[in-house]
Amino acid sequence: MHQLPSECPVCGGELLINRVTCRECDTAIEGRFFTGTFARLNEEQLHFVEAFVRNEGKITRMEEEFSLSYPTIRSRLHEVIRALGYEPGKEGPTTLTEEERRQILEDLDSGKITSEEAMKMLE
Repeated sequence: MHQLPSECPVCGGELLINRVTCRECDTAIEGRFFTGTFARLNEEQLHFVEAFVRNEGKITRMEEEFSLSYPTIRSRLHEVIRALGYEPGKEGPTTLTEEERRQILEDLDSGKITSEEAMKMLE
């Protein structure tokens, strides 16, 4: 099985679920179903959230479980927060799309922009 995509591959719009089927008896229900906020997360982000909850939000325990540094764990947490439509440290939803954020981070990673430029763009 594959994870349900959260956005349209053509236009980037939100996808709606129109049919659900029982694995056991093949009963099907049709309609327009809301997927929920966490459907925006990819498989890796969902795994991270599950571990975060299991570790009671304690970053030190996350560092041990994933064998990653504190800044890396914080960075992944911020990725999840952004994927949910929020800016870390702010209460309201972000104005940049996830694709725009991803492009900024890719440009930063490839050296096309500086970290200062990336920070300004992400604000």
